[in-house]
Parts: sequence; C-alpha cells; structure tokens
Amino acid sequence: MPQPPTSNDSTENHSNGLTYKQAGVDVEAGAELIRRIGPAAKATRRPELLGGLGGFAAMAEMPEGYTQPVIVTGTDGVGTKLKLAIDYARHDGVGQDLVAMCVNDVLVTGAEAFLFLDYYATGRLDIDVAERVINGIAKGCELAGCTLAGGETAEMPGFYSDGEYDLAGFCVGVVEKAKIIDGNKISSGDQIIGLPSSGPHSNGYSLIRKVIERQGMVPNDDLLDDLLAPTRIYVKSVRQLLEHVDVHGMVHITGGGFFENIPRVFNNPDHGALLNLDSWQQPDVFSWLQQAGNISNDEMMSTFNCGLGMLLLVAKDDVEQTLQTLTDQGEAPVLVGQVVEGDVDVAKGQLLVR
Repeated sequence: MPQPPTSNDSTENHSNGLTYKQAGVDVEAGAELIRRIGPAAKATRRPELLGGLGGFAAMAEMPEGYTQPVIVTGTDGVGTKLKLAIDYARHDGVGQDLVAMCVNDVLVTGAEAFLFLDYYATGRLDIDVAERVINGIAKGCELAGCTLAGGETAEMPGFYSDGEYDLAGFCVGVVEKAKIIDGNKISSGDQIIGLPSSGPHSNGYSLIRKVIERQGMVPNDDLLDDLLAPTRIYVKSVRQLLEHVDVHGMVHITGGGFFENIPRVFNNPDHGALLNLDSWQQPDVFSWLQQAGNISNDEMMSTFNCGLGMLLLVAKDDVEQTLQTLTDQGEAPVLVGQVVEGDVDVAKGQLLVR
C-alpha cells in the first residue's frame, strides 16, 4: 500500500504540482469576463428578476398582467455560422443570432420572452472574444425585451481547438392561456404576410460554407457582411401587432426552410400555403448562393429563408390593419400568399407548401 508523503515530501510535491491554470482552465479569466459583461447584462434587466449575475441559478417572478400564465420555453444555437464568424474574427453579431433563434421560436406561440440564459463553451477562454460575443447576446436581449438572467462559461481544454467556441441559448416566455396561438383558428382564405429577413439568418451554413469551399475563394468584406448579418428579432413589432389583430398563426422560417416549417403551423392536414414567389424581393446574397452553388429552387426553399424570416397568417379582413401596424413599427411587410384547402391549381411563379 502506498504510504502518505512525509512533511518534506508534501512541501516539494506542492511546489512542483500542477494547477488548474496549467491544465488549461483560467478561473481568473472567467471572473474577469463576468466583471466585463456586468454592465451589458444589467442593461437588459427586467423588474421580475430576483438577484443578479453570479449565483448558482436565476430566479424571477412571473410578469404582471396574466390571469392564467403559461410558460413557453425555447432553446437553440447558431450552428456552423459560428465557423465563418471564428475564421474571419466576426464575433459581434453571433450573440444576437443566438437570442433571435430562441425568442423568435417562442414568439410564434404568442408568448412574451422575458428570461434568457446562454452557454459559452471554448477550449481556452479569450476574454476579448467572449466579451464581444456576450455583448451581442445582451444587445439581442434588449431588442427582444428580455433579461439576460445568467449563463455558463465552460473552458474545456483539449475538447475544442484553439480559437473555437460554441454557443447555446435558452429562453423562457409566458403567454396568457386564452391567447395562445396554436393554429386552431387558421382557415382557408387566410392571408399570409411575410416579414423580411436580414439574410440567411442562422440556417444553411454548412451548404454556404461548401459553396465558398468549391469556389476556392476568400469572401470579401461585403460578402461577409451579407453572410454574417445578425438574425432579425421580430418580437417587439409582432407583439405590438398582437395588441390590434387576431393573428391565426405564425411561422419562423429556420432550418428546413419553407417546406419543413410552414406545415408545422397547420392542424388541418388539408391546409396548405400557396405562395407567390414574385411577391417579395430576395436579398442579393441568395441569388449569389444559388448561382455560385448551382442550387435548385427546391433546394433553396428547403434550406434557406430566401428573404422571409417570419410569416403571419391573418383573416382577409385583417390584412390592411396588419400591414399598417407592422409598417408603423418599422417593418416592411409583404402580402406573399394565402391559405388553401384541398386540391388547387398552382400557376407559374407559385409554390404550394403543405
């Protein structure tokens, strides 16, 4: 059986022993990061939050004004868009991407997002990079009207390569039970209004990176600006609309594009969305992607948002009010199609999704 060291051995062993920092984890750097991001997190604070950053868990009261509050949760990441951001040191927008992917999903139920938490994992903590990323998260929270309530920074040497990091986000929202938007009110003849995207948002980047690879190119600053434009957050404008219009359904166009996401809003299997493809203007970046990658129309529509990040389904009588309210909120809404039922004729320039 091994014997315990003598007092002299103990001293020598301690002086030559490994530390956590030598193993690759800098606890002091983590503490410095928390200090730096404190002001940004504080700027997002809502009155429901109890306590501040640095605790073991975040606590919050329910927002006021709800009779039968229902908790709505969402979680997502940024995907391989991070690879482009890391490769070209474009770290400032991916935090907003992270928030947007979560709060836009929660929004389609009619819910108000009020808490957000992040998970930042890396091999070696670069405080400057992490600060830029988390400040972007805080900006996204401000745009969404929710609190950056806390998070986790994980330093895992040997797990991630130097300079790499990954992100995950977690959102908590609340909706009045009687006001849940679940698609039950959707009927044939409802009109579909689209809200423009800022670009590919946070989807399809494995294909985007493959296009760049096959082109053998280094993207210039203009192309990087288009590809890494932060995902739009639709929360404030759409929640303002909900005060005036009975919205029957909403679709967040994320991974899977139109073909995967639109059917998720229909409870009636006979319902479909008949879209007029010429009714909205796609950002130039999508034309470049399609041409550079020789990508088919169907592949584009099943991978990317193609210029529309959110769809709203409303009764025909509410179209004018919807367009006006959204325009007043700084949006550029476009009437892009209608809900149909059963067999329909699809004309040239139209797309049926069901």
